[in-house]
Order: sequence, then C-alpha cells, then structure tokens
Amino acid sequence: MDLTGKASLITGGAGGIGSATAYQLARLGSDIMITDRQVDDRAEAVKRKIESLGRRCIVCSADMSDPETATCCVHETVTQLGSVDVLVHAAGGPVAGGLLQVTPEAWYEAFNVHVHALFHLCRAAVPYMQKKREGAIILISSAAGSRGCLGAIAYGVVKGALPQFARALAREFAADNIRVNAVSPGIIRTRFQDFLTPEQVKNNIENRIPLHREGKPEDVAGLIAMLATNDFITGETVAIDGGMSMRIV
Repeated sequence: MDLTGKASLITGGAGGIGSATAYQLARLGSDIMITDRQVDDRAEAVKRKIESLGRRCIVCSADMSDPETATCCVHETVTQLGSVDVLVHAAGGPVAGGLLQVTPEAWYEAFNVHVHALFHLCRAAVPYMQKKREGAIILISSAAGSRGCLGAIAYGVVKGALPQFARALAREFAADNIRVNAVSPGIIRTRFQDFLTPEQVKNNIENRIPLHREGKPEDVAGLIAMLATNDFITGETVAIDGGMSMRIV
C-alpha cells in the first residue's frame, strides 16, 4: 500500500511505540489520528513533529477500554481525515500479578483495553476499508504472549490472544484486500520498562537477549510500516525481540 494521502489511526499514539509509528507512517505520506488517555505535552509534541513533515495530525483523548469511545475514534478519523486506511492498536500497558495476585478488575480491564477494544475498533474500521477494497490492520502483541511469563498472567494471556485475532481477521477479510498482521516486541526501551532495576537491565542484555541490546521504538515502528505497506503479507505475527523468544539457553 502506498501511504501517500492515506489516513492512519494509531491508538496509544503518544507512547513510545505508538509515537514512533506515527512518525514513521507520516514520513511515508500518511495523515495521522493519534489517541491516548490524556492529551498532554507528549501528545502535542507528536502532533507538532508530524505537522512539520507536512502531514495532518489530529490528537484525540480516548479511553480504549470504553467500546463507544473506541468506535467513535474510527468515525472521527474518517470525519477529520477522510478515511481510515491503516489501523494500529498500540494502546495498553503492563498488568502485574500471577493467578492468585491479579485482581479480577485488573484481569477484565486488560481484556477491555487489549482485546475488546480491537473488536470495536475493527468493527467500525473494516466497513470503510471494504468500500475502498484496501486496508491494513496491525496489532501489537508481545513476547510475553508467546512464552510463559511469571508474574504477569493477564498481560500474557491478552497478548497471546492477538496473533489469533490477526489470523482470524486476515482470513475473513482477505477477499476485501484488507491485510491483518501482528508484531511481537520483546524488551523495547520505553517507559514500559522503567520499572526494571539496573541489575535486571544488565541481565536482560547479557543473558536474555542474544543480540545483547534492548530494542528501540523506532525498530518496532519500522516493522509496523513494512507490514502496512507490503501488499503480500497477511495473517502473520512477526517477532522483534533481538532473538529472545527463539533461544533455548
């Protein structure tokens, strides 16, 4: 897909991976709608940077755990930018706790933000894409969704649901030329990782990541842009984790 003149909706667009994706898609010619829980200085900085590239950027405060809000964000993208050609669901965050520690409220909220929001976003976006017979949807899974991860059962389960979500949607809408893929980041240096101690960072780099470095949001954004523009990839989940999930020891 040539992104020139297209419109991309990026949830969580003020965050590390979300903002890097917004910049990358704007550089490829797309106008951008970003949503985040709060329209703060980070969101305004993203908007200014995108507009400096000559692209339009709309910033919307939105809680993706609310179905009506998720749906409205899609319709607002079409109203403001004329279409919704690319959907990237980057909203979300960590959910700590094992089975006996995580609260039911945190469990359900994890599904609301990571999984149920996608249901409502896609239900709203797909009909617009069908009319144009073109579209790209990219889901943000995680290495935690493909391996057992101690102390984060809700996060691992919701992220594990997204590759199947991508496969099911990709199969259902392939005839409409709507491609659906997922990316599976490992340890990416964003605010998501700020809770790690220096000792944990050192262990990750020396022992857990075969390439011996953390990833950058720009690394993930480049992969997302490739999946948005490559017209012959659908139904796939691509790991981007420095080799972490492929190793045995």
